[in-house]
Amino acid sequence: MTIYVDMDEVIADTYGAHIEIYNEEFNAMLTEEHCMGSEVWHKVPEAHQDSVRNHARRRGFFRNLKPIADSREVLNELTKKYEVYIASAAMQFPNSLEEKSDWLDEHFPFIPWQNRILCGHKHILKGDVLIDDRSYNLTHFDGRPLLFTSPHNIHTTGIERVNSWKEVADKLL
Repeated sequence: MTIYVDMDEVIADTYGAHIEIYNEEFNAMLTEEHCMGSEVWHKVPEAHQDSVRNHARRRGFFRNLKPIADSREVLNELTKKYEVYIASAAMQFPNSLEEKSDWLDEHFPFIPWQNRILCGHKHILKGDVLIDDRSYNLTHFDGRPLLFTSPHNIHTTGIERVNSWKEVADKLL
């Protein structure tokens, strides 16, 4: 079985990073709970929205992300049974290609560079399972789409959902 796994909001906590950077930059108290069902930038004053939208353009943003809980352990087990690829949209932000590669080296060294697809659109992927937080990446996937829960997608319906890496393990291991 071939499994593709997205990075941002699936194994790397970009949502939490946006909130943390925003709070530091604007001395704010924004919480994940306040942002539920939306993108972070939608929940800040209009004068601050460009700043949040541009976090990902800052050097170090992708390199300093925290791993999502249990992602390392479950992915390590999945790689022992299946062909696992990391498939991440890395072309949109200038620094992300290098930073995502370095981040994977540090946090997921058991996934070799040959199993990393840093791309643009994911509609080109052909395999058995795609785990992603964006429904638009899942709707045209020919295999089994698994929507990984993130604060921004809590209202998305119609796609099989996994709320944690422990649920991924229950379904695939």
